[in-house]
Amino acid sequence: MENLTFTNSILLVEGLKVTPQSSYPVFILLLLAYVFATISNIGLIFLISTEKKLHDPMHFLFCNLPLNDILGTTVILPRLLKDIFTESSERYITYVECVIQAYFVHIFVAASHYVLIIMAFDRYVAICNPLRYTAIMTNKMVLKLSASAWGLSIFLVSVMLGLTLRLSRCRYKIENPFCDNASLFKLSCENVSVNNVFGIIYTAVVLSLSVMCILITYMRIATVCITSKNKALNSKAITTCSTHLAVYLIMFICGATFIFLHRFPEYSDSRKLASIMFHVVPSGLNPLVYGLQTKEIKDKVVTFWCRKKWNS
Repeated sequence: MENLTFTNSILLVEGLKVTPQSSYPVFILLLLAYVFATISNIGLIFLISTEKKLHDPMHFLFCNLPLNDILGTTVILPRLLKDIFTESSERYITYVECVIQAYFVHIFVAASHYVLIIMAFDRYVAICNPLRYTAIMTNKMVLKLSASAWGLSIFLVSVMLGLTLRLSRCRYKIENPFCDNASLFKLSCENVSVNNVFGIIYTAVVLSLSVMCILITYMRIATVCITSKNKALNSKAITTCSTHLAVYLIMFICGATFIFLHRFPEYSDSRKLASIMFHVVPSGLNPLVYGLQTKEIKDKVVTFWCRKKWNS
């Protein structure tokens, strides 16, 4: 195995640890979660792109979220599903494939935060500066905000993985259900302190930036709602902001659980499960939260099902 590894850059992925008895239930559960998340997110994108009433900055910015959720589930779940029925000693992956998977895994994580930040900015302008909203949130601004969220994610992840790719490898086993940056630089016997420090700073900056931006935005929105006597404005703020905040909290709690468990090696299996849930849970719940809370989307979905039921 070692000669094969170093000659052809073949790695062994730990994959998802399941017993033979639970392999089928786990496969069905993950498959259903993947199908539901993919179809619901694609459905939201299709609905927003075809429904003229939803052609506004808020919904165009929101499209970044289902796109990212599709990326997050697709980058890990199909391979996890395949590996469930593959012997643990036969779960091979090339080094290039592993790097590509790790790259998009981290793009998904970073974009999850940045997309929700730009969506919070949109809500801030809509509620705190309603008269200037159309002047500020132009199509050009929407494109700039979306490009900045994805561009910053791509840049930082490229730097992080660039530091890892410079390292030589003396190991071949990815001790994780899927490839990520930490699993890749742990393959090296060189000094990886630079990678560790950059990873910690990167994680702290992303989390701190998202928390601070969301906190400041909602404090400003709350101040406006408290001082304003406009019931329509307050009702709009509660509806749109509660949806956005619910999506953020789902993502933050899943991510925080994964990071917290990193500090306890004895819970490594729970940490690995939490890392999978970070890709599955938000991607499945986000369409439900927005579908149930956003009036325009909910009305369109209800109308569609009523027509379908009537025609049948």
